[in-house]
Amino acid sequence: MKKSNIFLLLITTVLISAITSALVFRFSQKETTTIIQQAQPVKFANLPGMPRDIPMALDFTYAARVTTPGVVHVMSKAMPQQQQQTYNPFKDFFGDDFFGGPQQRNYQHEPSMASGSGVIVSEDGYIVTNNHVIKGADEIEVVMNDNKRYSATLVGTDPSTDIAVLKVEQSNLPFIPFGNSDSIEIGAWVLAVGNPFNLASTVTAGIVSAKGRNINILESQTAIESFIQTDAAVNPGNSGGALVDIRGKLMGINTAIASPTGTYAGYSFAVPANLVKKVVNDLREFGIVQRGFLGVTIRNIDSDLAKDLDTDNFSGVYVEEVLEGSAAHDAGIKQKDVIKTINGIEVNSSPKLQEVVAQFRPGDKINVAYVREGKIKESVITLKNKNKGTEFLSKAKTDVQETLGVDFAELSKKEISDLGIQSGVKVSSINEGRIKKYTDMRPGFIITRIDKQAIATADDVVKKLQDKKGGVMIEGVYPDYPGVYYYAFGM
Repeated sequence: MKKSNIFLLLITTVLISAITSALVFRFSQKETTTIIQQAQPVKFANLPGMPRDIPMALDFTYAARVTTPGVVHVMSKAMPQQQQQTYNPFKDFFGDDFFGGPQQRNYQHEPSMASGSGVIVSEDGYIVTNNHVIKGADEIEVVMNDNKRYSATLVGTDPSTDIAVLKVEQSNLPFIPFGNSDSIEIGAWVLAVGNPFNLASTVTAGIVSAKGRNINILESQTAIESFIQTDAAVNPGNSGGALVDIRGKLMGINTAIASPTGTYAGYSFAVPANLVKKVVNDLREFGIVQRGFLGVTIRNIDSDLAKDLDTDNFSGVYVEEVLEGSAAHDAGIKQKDVIKTINGIEVNSSPKLQEVVAQFRPGDKINVAYVREGKIKESVITLKNKNKGTEFLSKAKTDVQETLGVDFAELSKKEISDLGIQSGVKVSSINEGRIKKYTDMRPGFIITRIDKQAIATADDVVKKLQDKKGGVMIEGVYPDYPGVYYYAFGM
């Protein structure tokens, strides 16, 4: 091949290579540019309202570290009651054989022991536990997280919420601060801290499963059950222990479990901290709980009731009855009203309404929003005590009423005139107590005399009976029956 042809072929090859490279470079640049232009910013899919600060992995170590020193082991001892046989004078004449042989006059048994948990709520030694942990105890001892032991005194109890307050004479104690139990939501993480099976300082975790739960476990006539339900493992010995959030704030006092075996089966219940705090403050200040009452009979709105009301709205609590002379009656609340909120807090169940109202004292004013005939209305209600007054009750008065098992209501001047009596006080309700046990007195009875002394007020009853030992004779009348009635029993 001639040199000119070789040179031409070489030039052609170089040109073709250059053109090919240029085309490849151009098309590769165009493809890259297209990809960049089509790319969009990447973000995580969020549901509306989902908080953005949820940690990737929950860590309970902080809450456990700051709360376990504030939970104690409560140990109570009840001494046996010495049972004295009643003296029978006929036995001296006929002999033991006639009455079935000799019998011991005294019966002695071993002391009964109980244990549970408690929560230190102040650095000066006030401790919250359950009433059923220390009920009937003659001696109470608390064991701290560091194994120090202290004798405790009982400040007061509230069977209506199963809460009791103890006191140890110590200072600078580690304590758990109260949180706002109204703010904790279903699904929130919580820890149960206590002493199950005498295993000190045990921490278990779970979530809030439900709120405002009523399980009908408390025996008090005025029981308030609006428990926080959790699936944190709680067992015998946890009673009185702490339910805390992941920040270490007290959300409730662990009280009960629902179980066919007596041990944890997936459900546990705690008294809400807001209610506990109010009970603690009252017991510390007065020795009893000063509870405000609305004075209504209520029920939840179910399908049948909603049908009767011709509504598809199940929110709120239905008012079945308004007690005469009650706080609700004075404020104009009527039967068939549906209470929606109290001080802006939604009350969609009877337990929730009871829980909210129980956080107030007699004389406190609350704002109640309710529906009447399809229209929203609001009333400011001044709460009353169980005797339909606004004053605080004394411990002596409460003790006498609980012993008798009655509630009182003052009589108006017209009632006194219509009955033709000089003075008296009405028995508005009868609960468990001596009057129910030993007499057939009915609600509505007017006490006019006790042991032949005139009675005009509930305070007169208290003054007469607070230190009474032995037999009592109560005299009075019924508004709808003629004649004077007498009831006798022992104090």
